[in-house]
Amino acid sequence: MLGRVIAGIWRSLLSRPSDAAAPEEIADLARAARTAIAAGKRELGIEYAERALDQDAECHEARLLLANLYLQGRSYEQIIADIHQHVRPRSYVEIGVATGKSLRLVRAETVALGVDPDPAIQFELSPNTRVFRETSDDFFSRRDVRGELGGLDVDLAFIDGLHHFDFALRDFINLERLCGRGATILAHDCLPLDRASSQRERKSGFWSGDVWRLVVLLKKYRPDLRIHVVAAPPTGLAIIRNLDPASRVIADRFEELRNEFLALDYGYLAAGRAEKLNLVANDWAGIRALLDAPAG
Repeated sequence: MLGRVIAGIWRSLLSRPSDAAAPEEIADLARAARTAIAAGKRELGIEYAERALDQDAECHEARLLLANLYLQGRSYEQIIADIHQHVRPRSYVEIGVATGKSLRLVRAETVALGVDPDPAIQFELSPNTRVFRETSDDFFSRRDVRGELGGLDVDLAFIDGLHHFDFALRDFINLERLCGRGATILAHDCLPLDRASSQRERKSGFWSGDVWRLVVLLKKYRPDLRIHVVAAPPTGLAIIRNLDPASRVIADRFEELRNEFLALDYGYLAAGRAEKLNLVANDWAGIRALLDAPAG
């Protein structure tokens, strides 16, 4: 059955003079992906789902198939809520507030700062939470962040701003220097589902951008960090620990490293994705153990 479906698709594609697949061919690719996955041929299913999305970045069936393969369990927001309750941070900084859906998870006693150039708050925030209507670059360059936190280091931070890896990298550098050794930095959008939604420029309604490059860069140039990406819907959640606020490894070579990883193609993740992104299961007991591990 699987062989007949695939053979039919290829005959159809090869007979067309145009590079663009017709809608029925996109549906055939998605169906072939589903059939391959059901037959236990995971890699083949991924290949066909990716092909469908290359032709139509809004192919919901193909993206859902990939999401079911890569993601599991509770959403990243539910995990962040549990992290707040478990870590009980004195201070928290969130980059990319949007509607305030994740910023609202802050505990009442935590001093929290949100940063977003165009926030559209739709949720009630704790009385110790303030939102700064500016870019994160301006925020870090113009503000005494520790002063805004009442003299505290950053205990917990969440990066969820513009979906470009170099912006996320700058946010990480700026946050780490404000953290204590036992702090935690979280980053959203580190588990891409497909090439179409994981590019630097937005091509689809669903879009994680190229933030995945942040994890790959940090693994290579900051092996001292403990980096794990939880396979949480919709695009993963990175947990970064064992921070070193004195590190200049990346800051001193920022442009060089930025250019190196902008040149890294999404195809790098085609084989060994779990190892390359340090993926871990969406399991609270495991996540809690990561958070409780002593620094150093």
